[in-house]
Amino acid sequence: MPLRQRMLNYLRSRLGGEALSLRLVFWDGDRFDFAPAPRVTITLHSPAPMKSLLRGNFARLGDAYVTGDLTVDGAIEDVLRIGVALAERVGKSSAIKHLGRIARLLPRRHSRQKDAADVGYHYDVSNDFYRLWLDENMVYSCAYFRDGSEDIHAAQRQKLDHICRKLLLKPDERMLDIGCGWGGLLLWAAQHYGVRGVGITLSRRQYEYARERIAANGLAGKIDIRLQDYRELAGEAPFDKIASVGMYEHVGAQNYPVYFKIIADLLRPGGALLNHGIVATDPQGRAQGPPGGEFIDRYVFPGGSVPHLSRVVFEVAKAGMELADIEDLRPHYARTLLHWVRRLEARRDEAIRTAGAERYRIWRVYLAGMAYAFDRGWLSIAQTLAFRRGADGFIARPWTRDYQYAADAKPPMAAALNWEAQRTT
Repeated sequence: MPLRQRMLNYLRSRLGGEALSLRLVFWDGDRFDFAPAPRVTITLHSPAPMKSLLRGNFARLGDAYVTGDLTVDGAIEDVLRIGVALAERVGKSSAIKHLGRIARLLPRRHSRQKDAADVGYHYDVSNDFYRLWLDENMVYSCAYFRDGSEDIHAAQRQKLDHICRKLLLKPDERMLDIGCGWGGLLLWAAQHYGVRGVGITLSRRQYEYARERIAANGLAGKIDIRLQDYRELAGEAPFDKIASVGMYEHVGAQNYPVYFKIIADLLRPGGALLNHGIVATDPQGRAQGPPGGEFIDRYVFPGGSVPHLSRVVFEVAKAGMELADIEDLRPHYARTLLHWVRRLEARRDEAIRTAGAERYRIWRVYLAGMAYAFDRGWLSIAQTLAFRRGADGFIARPWTRDYQYAADAKPPMAAALNWEAQRTT
């Protein structure tokens, strides 16, 4: 039996009669529809992708998609539904839960040189490329929605302010942003809260852009952007507040103790940490969803790792900080990613001219796939707020969360108890 017919018979048997809205087009123009008026078309430009599909090898299919040997047409939401259905029924991964996986959770070496190379691969594509689909402040992390109707610009402004409120920023406080990206958070904090700040990144493109933006806003004397590894911060003068947004995913699981210990040592007594990052939803940190994690590890986020939230809580406490607040933002990231992929698709031609057709294809499927993963709960994202204890072990913290939301709220702070007075009452 010809290979083509074998593949079609196999797919029909695996689908169990389900009418996928899919059309397969072969390199010679022959086509096969799995349902009337299919919304998604997969075109195989050579026999190689057909063999990978027959074997359920989605890692090879991902390679074929990146190189253009396999093309996919249709609305990205339809493409995802069809792709997930095929992966769940045809994929033969040894662990069938991988689409939501941002990287293989295996120990790997995280030297300064290797981390710089991995960060450079992801972020040093082109500032112009990211500018096409990020918001006006170039914020590359989960936005914050109040009712879901906001555009990406408003939602990211809300996120920046939400972080600043949580950190209880005050004028002239010294703030550190680890993995500062294009400088959006520090710029916002300096303009709206009057802080002085230091931001570090391993991406030269981000470093150059952030410095230019800080200078253009007349804040070069208040904000220092550095091309620096977090391990080089040890011994730095203490900071009042520290933010780590979308950073610890790059650190590597084996380096979490070092990472959070450095942060704790850099905080003055009573200082606050806001850690914002992706977390696994499986308690053991296992990936959820159908095959796809190898694609992300190879083409998008080399060297990354994602823990369960419990690991973050453990490491924060182990480093000597007191956890004060946790906020899950899973629905917010699904919406953020959907905004991003739609903006990218709307400027497809510019994206290809700026970063190349392969990069466009990679980011289109990555952003959409991650939106699907967060929407389905295969991944989540959390903000954790922690404080460093004072010399006497006491931490002044707000009584409620009201200060995070009221525009003019000044948080009432808990004061240390007068234990002598307590004995007499």
